[in-house]
Amino acid sequence: MTETYIQDKTFDRNDTLTKGEYENCIFNSCNFVDSDLSEFKFTDCIFNGCNLSLAKLNKTAFRDVKFKDCKMLGLRFDTCNEFGLSFSFDGCQLNHSSFYKTKIKKTVFKNSQLQETDFAEADLTSSVFDNCNLTQAVFDHTTLEKADFRTSYNYSIDPEINRIKKAKFSILGVSGLLDKYDIDLEK
Repeated sequence: MTETYIQDKTFDRNDTLTKGEYENCIFNSCNFVDSDLSEFKFTDCIFNGCNLSLAKLNKTAFRDVKFKDCKMLGLRFDTCNEFGLSFSFDGCQLNHSSFYKTKIKKTVFKNSQLQETDFAEADLTSSVFDNCNLTQAVFDHTTLEKADFRTSYNYSIDPEINRIKKAKFSILGVSGLLDKYDIDLEK
């Protein structure tokens, strides 16, 4: 059986996908809620305003994929194909998603909601969290070396159990590194 290969195509709101490989494709306002995207391959693709909430991502390949203004609640990126895993997020809702143990160095999260997102044991070296809400996001034995949190907020990161060497934080965000000590900081 041959696998579907689609290149340079734009998919809109009601288009359906067949399992296969999608290269340099654009997905506009597509609804993939609860869809099974397992073993799909997306390379150099752009998702604009799509809803991928609760989609199954078992062995799904995302290689240089951009997500813009997408709703992506409860996604398990930890089940994706690890080979070449790379993506960026701008204006996305990633609440309750999991990046557990993923190796996603240099990932850019911009203007995104990452509430209660699991980053435990992930490698986020040199990643950028630009203006992101990280309320109750989990950082546990996470590699955050050279990561940039300067414009993000509501994070709680324990420097004793996470690797944060050369990570960047704003002076206003320093309290997120001291949460476990239950101390009051004043300006």
